[in-house]
Amino acid sequence: MRFSTRAIHVGEEPDLEGGGNGDVVAPIHPSTTFARKVREVDKPSSGYEYSRTGNPTRDALEKKLAALEDAKYALAFSSGLAAEATVTLSLLRAGDHVVASEDLYGGTRRLFSRSLAPFGVSVSYVDLSDPDDLKSNIREKTRMIWLESPTNPLLRVYDIKAISEFAHTRGILCVVDNTFASPYFQRPLGMGCDIVVHSTTKYLGGHSDVVGGAVMTSNEEVYSKLRFNQNAIGAVPSPFDCFLTMRGIKTLAIRMEKHAANAQRVAEYLESSRQVNRVFYPGLPSNPHHELARRQMSGFGGMVSADLKGGVKGVNAFLSALKIFTLAESLGGVESLVDHPATMTHAGMSGEERLAVGITDTLLRFSVGIEDVEDLIEDLERGLKNLEHHAATMPMN
Repeated sequence: MRFSTRAIHVGEEPDLEGGGNGDVVAPIHPSTTFARKVREVDKPSSGYEYSRTGNPTRDALEKKLAALEDAKYALAFSSGLAAEATVTLSLLRAGDHVVASEDLYGGTRRLFSRSLAPFGVSVSYVDLSDPDDLKSNIREKTRMIWLESPTNPLLRVYDIKAISEFAHTRGILCVVDNTFASPYFQRPLGMGCDIVVHSTTKYLGGHSDVVGGAVMTSNEEVYSKLRFNQNAIGAVPSPFDCFLTMRGIKTLAIRMEKHAANAQRVAEYLESSRQVNRVFYPGLPSNPHHELARRQMSGFGGMVSADLKGGVKGVNAFLSALKIFTLAESLGGVESLVDHPATMTHAGMSGEERLAVGITDTLLRFSVGIEDVEDLIEDLERGLKNLEHHAATMPMN
């Protein structure tokens, strides 16, 4: 089956032969526990026991998630960070070292620096587009290379195939956060990486109404460790959350096409404005990652970042004039959002750390929704005109 067909049908096949009701949509199983047959005490149990350990609705979602990433296995979690925490706690030990892309979601950096560091896990943030920088940061105890592509919030694109191949020459696992691209535009396991993580809150759910995360892999040993800790740690999604995520996934393909088409138009418009210093979007021919993105992705995604002129006051003037783009964290929903990384998603980093990566106080990240693109551009034009007006009325020193 092709992508859209899998997104709709896998995990939700009507069960008539097995005594089921023939549900066309996977039913929600809210039960926390399941009745057991009386058996010999020395016989192993089978079937469902307790919903933290396994639930039919979650199983349906996991089957669908695996199909989307062309993976053998998928595990669903209560959030993207719960998924990431389970990956790291399952596969890293005290004294281990991780190499991570320097441009990384603030929550992931917080997990690494505040949650893992006390357990003796160290992290080096490097420019993964520079092979020498990557190689020079590998240590004897390096166990994992962690990257996003495209990255959050600067939309950098890294060569997943090359990084995965290098990792495997050193016996290192490669983990890719594929949230920004979604499985529709990019499938990293096919490029050689070992583990894919997602915040399913974003494009997979797609409607800003359910928080969740996922891990996909085709490595049985890795899966066994993750599956154990999914149960042992217990950060699993509710059956209703699984249902909402499955419902969102069914329209993923058509949503991503619209997200990407709108984002391309928005990026081109922002690039043409005199009030914008720089636009970050891999779909622009001027972007240094454009050719790699063309080879590695089947579409450029719905995220755009832009560095505005006019300082922080100019940013405030721009934001205050917007009527469609909503100032809010998160991304990937059908509605358009704008985020100020320095004070929102990446506020946990120091000012020096942000500037070293390239996150300025005048950077904005746009999650471009699927509204009529003319309305979105008119909204941006309204904001930029207010920024320009603000700049013109500023007193001269």
